Amino acid sequence: MMNKNQLQVEAIHNGTVIDHIPAGQGIKILQLFGLADTHEKITVGLNLPSKALGAKDIIKVENTRLSASQANQLALFAPDATVNLIEDFEVVEKLQLQLPERVEAVFSCPNSNCISHNEPVTSKFQVRAVKNQVRFRCNYCEKSFHRDMMAV
Repeated sequence: MMNKNQLQVEAIHNGTVIDHIPAGQGIKILQLFGLADTHEKITVGLNLPSKALGAKDIIKVENTRLSASQANQLALFAPDATVNLIEDFEVVEKLQLQLPERVEAVFSCPNSNCISHNEPVTSKFQVRAVKNQVRFRCNYCEKSFHRDMMAV
């Protein structure tokens, strides 16, 4: 019989815990931040039970600290996620997420006719929340896209 207080994902000694990620977004976040490239121990929980979300993802990365600007980019896919910085198995800091106003050189424009595909320019998007949905507006073609259309 499983103890109700038993952790489903083990604790980390030092690093970053990204919790309350909407189910299905954990893999995108791993790709966006290149966390798998750190060569550090990574624990990923997908579709874990959550009272608030129903199901959630969680990512724990040893010996890696997200900066405030990285955490804000995380808000693009998981606006209600929590980012906890861990030292000696204790939370030493909780980063507050704020949706960035702009993102550059992170995504490609989904519009295949956009000039950003044929010219040596850095992709740029204005970011805004519309009815709790994150939207991206391309600086070049001025088309607006839902976050699910954005490719890393």
